[in-house]
Amino acid sequence: MIETIYIEKKIKNHPRTKSILKKFKKSRLLEIDKYAEIFNKRNQNFRIQKANPNLILAQKNEGFVLNTPEGFGIGSSKNFYFSHMYNCIYDCRYCFLQGMFSSANYVIFVNFEDFDTSIKNVINQNINSKTTFFSGYDCDSLAFENVTGFAKHILPIFQQYPEVEIEFRTKSIQREPFISIEPMENVIMAYSLIPDLMSSSLDNKVPSISKRIQVISDLALRGWKIGLRFDPLIHGKDWKFLYEDLLEKVYNSIPLESIHSVSVGPLRFPKKMFKDIFKLYPEEPLFTGPLSSGKGIVSYDTKIEEEMSVFCKNLTLKYLDNSQIFRCYS
Repeated sequence: MIETIYIEKKIKNHPRTKSILKKFKKSRLLEIDKYAEIFNKRNQNFRIQKANPNLILAQKNEGFVLNTPEGFGIGSSKNFYFSHMYNCIYDCRYCFLQGMFSSANYVIFVNFEDFDTSIKNVINQNINSKTTFFSGYDCDSLAFENVTGFAKHILPIFQQYPEVEIEFRTKSIQREPFISIEPMENVIMAYSLIPDLMSSSLDNKVPSISKRIQVISDLALRGWKIGLRFDPLIHGKDWKFLYEDLLEKVYNSIPLESIHSVSVGPLRFPKKMFKDIFKLYPEEPLFTGPLSSGKGIVSYDTKIEEEMSVFCKNLTLKYLDNSQIFRCYS
């Protein structure tokens, strides 16, 4: 239940604003000048807000399409991301957003058409390069789809450019709009997964691993390309057994020919971000485990990172080709 919705005055009459508000008829509505006056306000407590976030409807004015961080990608020479929303409806303990934003409130940018224009411009500027776009770097790309309708809106653009890939990365079990349209060869449905035992402790408010695997299987059987994102890799007691069980369960549940790519990535935080997250959850065992700090990054020791990555890669090589496996460092 969203108790309060803040609405920027300049978009209060936007058709998408009106459409979203119809889904929250009992919420209190407050007009504001700029979303930042609520979202960027000082002395907010992310942990307290996360228990009952409010919603902010706003207009984005710049930064519609950005270069992905170094080390983020699945083989293309040019990689970009865009975020129609800030923050996530889930509450994963390792999520970097809780260290990046001071507010846990959700922000939805309703001016989707400006994203359209920027995406097309970037495509045309990189027409001779293999290009991939990633939807929802600053949020789960599909978890709030029943409210935003962003994926349904953006897919027709990529129907126009079949040589350009788009990845929707999610932990949700959202099937629409994908079960209502024909599969597109340049769309990757990418799912973030950690072992079930870890997920039940760390992936708060997230659908279970078994439910996610069922959706992956359903979409794969319909013809959609699947991305498997074992990112971040979480170290802990019996981690080898847990990851072996997870990977074998996934690979035996979906047609292997549907898998576009697999990525593995270590648990890493910029030092300042980790400090802010640790303040929120000082009692969290995840943050008191075998972590070390170096070169401005808090992470597992290099030996642990390498052991986990190699272990998961070798398991994957039983099912897939090496060219489908990527290391993600961001």
